[in-house]
Amino acid sequence: MTVEGRKLDQIARAAWLSFVAGLTQDEIAAQMGVSRQTAQRMVAQAQAMGLVKVRIDHPFADCLDLAARLRRHVGLTWCEVVPSDARGAGMANALADSIESWLRRDGPLIAAFGTGRTLRAGVEQMSRLDCDQHRIVSLTGNIATDGSTAFYNVLFSLSERVTARSYPLLMPVVASSVEERQALAAQPGIARVIEMTQQAAVAFVGIGPVGDDAPLVLDGFVTEDEIRTLRQAGAVGEITGWAFDADGRLLRNQLTDRVASAPIPSRESTLVIAAARGEAKHQAIRAALKGGLLNGLITDTETAEFLLK
Repeated sequence: MTVEGRKLDQIARAAWLSFVAGLTQDEIAAQMGVSRQTAQRMVAQAQAMGLVKVRIDHPFADCLDLAARLRRHVGLTWCEVVPSDARGAGMANALADSIESWLRRDGPLIAAFGTGRTLRAGVEQMSRLDCDQHRIVSLTGNIATDGSTAFYNVLFSLSERVTARSYPLLMPVVASSVEERQALAAQPGIARVIEMTQQAAVAFVGIGPVGDDAPLVLDGFVTEDEIRTLRQAGAVGEITGWAFDADGRLLRNQLTDRVASAPIPSRESTLVIAAARGEAKHQAIRAALKGGLLNGLITDTETAEFLLK
């Protein structure tokens, strides 16, 4: 083992003694044969490195009420609401819990994943799981326009935490032309992955706005001119690259014909859960629900109250 590997083991051990075993810093120092200051520093390093994850396993009454009302109001199959004052951390923890609950099931299943910041934050909060019986498949391409790996692709982060076999979609997020997308999608290996996405028991996706600072623009998948063209066509949001209007209808134009993502799985056979919150996404979330693009939602109290209005 390298020096860095041994150092990381020591940091992790100090964190385990503190947060799991409940030892004081003096007791940790004595057990590890280091000074109290060193023990304190290692515990702080473990927290800074993200090795320590804290979850409060108690549902808030107002969150439960909002979730129940949303299920009835929108006709959702599944819904979870977290406190708004938790900001993104509450969403990430709720998403991690939901993913883990599916991957802990005994019977084999296919779980599909979109991409984006919210999903990646949730995956980073997950525990490591042995779940060889399951398959993990990507709904979106994993290649940016410059040929690099898409930074917020969730599948690679997830494969580091679970033992389930993963199936990336080896395509660009948005192809350079319709012909390129058609040629790539016709490849047997890619066609099999797309077919698997439609057999998923559950799919986790994000919802993106289509302003000038849209994730599709920030991540370099489309240009500012292209996103403006989408807005002019009536787009208010997108899921895995598929743009939709205020009524939740998927748009078809020259840009969306280049989207290389798998189709959003059928809500009749798949629980499609979106994790999304925040004022910038309010209209997009409402439209996606109105159009029946989702049947599951993880959001915060502020967004839930907006949707119920």
